Amino acid sequence: MVRIEDYGEYETAWCPGCGDFGILKAVKQALVRQNVAPHEVIFVSGIGQAAKTPHYLNCNVFNGLHGRALAAATGIKLAKPGDRVIVESGDGCTYGEGGNHFLAAIRRNVDLTVLVHTNQVYGLTKGQASPTSDLGFVTKTQPDGVKVEPFNPIATAIALRAGFVARSFSGMQDHLTEMIVQAMNHPGFALVDILQPCVTFNKVNTFAWYRKRCQEVPPDHDPTDWQAAMRLAYEWQERIMIGVIFKCDRPVLTFPEHDGTPRPQALQQSMQRYL
Repeated sequence: MVRIEDYGEYETAWCPGCGDFGILKAVKQALVRQNVAPHEVIFVSGIGQAAKTPHYLNCNVFNGLHGRALAAATGIKLAKPGDRVIVESGDGCTYGEGGNHFLAAIRRNVDLTVLVHTNQVYGLTKGQASPTSDLGFVTKTQPDGVKVEPFNPIATAIALRAGFVARSFSGMQDHLTEMIVQAMNHPGFALVDILQPCVTFNKVNTFAWYRKRCQEVPPDHDPTDWQAAMRLAYEWQERIMIGVIFKCDRPVLTFPEHDGTPRPQALQQSMQRYL
């Protein structure tokens, strides 16, 4: 039986009160609930405060370049299909520098669980606006406020018909743990966009701000209804929907069954089937 202690306890570099602490705890709880041992999971991250999360877990970890975690994770999962591969990084790393990889990973539908810490600011590099920063958000590098519309990761993932699209909040521990468990058990690309307050560089989108607005998806919501999911994806400011927003079944990109075909050639054949 796997225990939460098996994943270790480490001193972190996060600010006191950071939303990353709640995400780290939820990740451990999700792994233990499924009895996933440390040697059975591989965490892949990029660069940033969120990307440090796997450093504080006693398990297999691969640190990619900034924005390149999904590319590395794709190769790891195709090479080791029996292992659980979880990508964990921030909104800047995943949706900014890694934007093209985000789109490609959804299209390929490799069996990856993708946990994105969305704090609407760059925390590691001291407070610039991120792709998800709201219009008018003032930072050191945007003293007159952000002038461009924020990137909507939920709507983008749904538009591309990602297999599993959910949102949660680091301040709702049980809900977040459940979303991670469901994402890990969905075959194919599974996204959990996690609202995570940055207590140092974002004084607008605070715990109180999110808690006031976060509402669970209505019980009658059908996550297989693409149009209904898109409507929920655009709920923001006054109401932010959390929960499973969209899911669908698509062919998962894997190697063909071993038939003596050399592994590189088998991968090429598999890619041609799905792309």
